[in-house]
Amino acid sequence: MIDKVVASAAEAVADIPDGASLAVGGFGLCGIPVALIDALHQQGTKELETISNNCGVDGWGLGRLLDDHRIRRTISSYVGENKEFARQYLAGELEVELTPQGTLAEKLRAGGAGIPAFYTTAGVGTQVSEGGLPQKYDDAGNIAIASSPKEVREFDGQDYVLEESVTPDFALVHAWKGDRHGNLVFHATAMNFNPLCAQAGRITIAEVEELVEPGELDPEHVHIPGIFVQRVVHAPDTEKRIEKRTVSLTTSSPEESSGQAKEL
Repeated sequence: MIDKVVASAAEAVADIPDGASLAVGGFGLCGIPVALIDALHQQGTKELETISNNCGVDGWGLGRLLDDHRIRRTISSYVGENKEFARQYLAGELEVELTPQGTLAEKLRAGGAGIPAFYTTAGVGTQVSEGGLPQKYDDAGNIAIASSPKEVREFDGQDYVLEESVTPDFALVHAWKGDRHGNLVFHATAMNFNPLCAQAGRITIAEVEELVEPGELDPEHVHIPGIFVQRVVHAPDTEKRIEKRTVSLTTSSPEESSGQAKEL
């Protein structure tokens, strides 16, 4: 039996060096590998390149690494919930490659499938394909690095832009259940970017809420087979935060049936 379980998150990330590239699962704060991120933060690893849907929020998730200037460059599709992210980007402290969300997902999927590049219509006729998107500013607010033009090719009368896949050094993912062989099951919306990251990473490290023995998972319910996973960490008590909590300040009486939206 190939037992891929390691004793702790710290042990699991111990060989991630400065300058490594990381694919990190999650969407907002849903399904993010908090235990692994925290262990990496405590380890002091720096100059990282992250590939993720977003970069956490201030003080949580990847935001913890960002706060301490541990991230040098990030490839993301949404970065609107992190004030420190915006500050570092505009101050020239962080390089950012903004990528359409579906394109980012396909970059990861293709990388895991051994496909070096693919064509997509997303971004055709914009700076995504034509180049010129600011990726890094200098300390005077001038563009220091801009995106390069990408190949555009016509198929059946439609233009497509060529996008390259990604195969980062490591992938950090969070799963609901996993066994000692590395087979993973994700719960509900934590399916987001976790399976894609797990496939793309050269070395994939999974934290799991429930660790089970081989044979206990129904093969038909396994989302990622263990061949994609090199290390498993049992993280049963990981804190889960809600990114934005919205509650109603008033309640409707039975007489209020106009269908008007209530003030939030």
